[in-house]
Amino acid sequence: MRKIPFALAAVLSVSLTACTLTGDDSDAESGSDGKKVVLVTHDSFAAPKELLDEFKRDTGITIDVRKVGDAGALTNQLVLTKDKPIGDLAYGVDNTFASRALDEKVFAGYQSPEAGKGPQRYQLDDTGRLTAVDVGDVCLNIDPAAFEAKNVPEPKSYAELTGPDYRDMLVVEDPATSSPGLAFLLGTIATLGEDGWREYWVALKGAGMKVVSGWEEAYTQDFSGSSGQGDRPIVVSYASSPAAEVGDDGKPTTKALLDTCFRQVEYAGVLNGAKDADSAKKVLDFMLSEKFQAAMPEQMYVYPAREGVALPEAWEQAAPQPKSAATLPPADIQQNRERWIDEWRGLVQG
Repeated sequence: MRKIPFALAAVLSVSLTACTLTGDDSDAESGSDGKKVVLVTHDSFAAPKELLDEFKRDTGITIDVRKVGDAGALTNQLVLTKDKPIGDLAYGVDNTFASRALDEKVFAGYQSPEAGKGPQRYQLDDTGRLTAVDVGDVCLNIDPAAFEAKNVPEPKSYAELTGPDYRDMLVVEDPATSSPGLAFLLGTIATLGEDGWREYWVALKGAGMKVVSGWEEAYTQDFSGSSGQGDRPIVVSYASSPAAEVGDDGKPTTKALLDTCFRQVEYAGVLNGAKDADSAKKVLDFMLSEKFQAAMPEQMYVYPAREGVALPEAWEQAAPQPKSAATLPPADIQQNRERWIDEWRGLVQG
């Protein structure tokens, strides 16, 4: 999902992938009345074409989507090009990178009239430069059938994973190369504190934890509860992941451990120096609208930031949104992220 490369050379080598999601090729440069908004986002962005077409008919604005990699690459690109922005609006900067984008003055202030209908819960400051669009909690996921077959009780918390019953069962993503991997590391820091998290990771290593580079490898190859049918019944994934693992009986075959979640919030904002800031504001309003928010779960497997938006029926049982999740102040993440990752490398890979 949202992986995080940090090397500047890698960022500079990222090419912009463009795709116009509204209108046909003849409209790629402008909407019917000459308006176009370039939306810079991550590779996971998706939205129903019919919904985007409806927005274009209503406003005359074409949304031109430019995908630039994962959340980290997106933030780095926005910072590197802030004096000559590569778009009008950006979506996908999350709370693990938000402080950097704000410190670098990438975004312009804009208080959407829709922001007070739920997104305000995740407000970072009073400037309105970033507005929450969705929530995607990172949690441990388990394969209940594997535990039943082994006659081992399902784990419920971080602490149990270091015990002998769960040896060689856990696969995690490297926090240096994976967004969920970083979120899981941050969750252990938020829950166990600056001292406790280090001891915990040493214990996980001793219990046979496997580390891989990214979510796709961990979830689809090593995790026993998904398509790869690997040999590890515990994986770092998302609270929403069980919604994609529903059996013939309509019930989920995997489970998220909701006491192990770290809250990821994704934001959107109008870029400083946008060519068409007014139209960009309308696109942001649209992304916060009830229709767009209702489409996000099945399109991107995230929870709407707007309050009162019903989740898909299957999610109510398979993937209810965690009532609470661990968090850290974005400024603390920005200040300590590289140090924490370096320390993790020394503990786990050294």
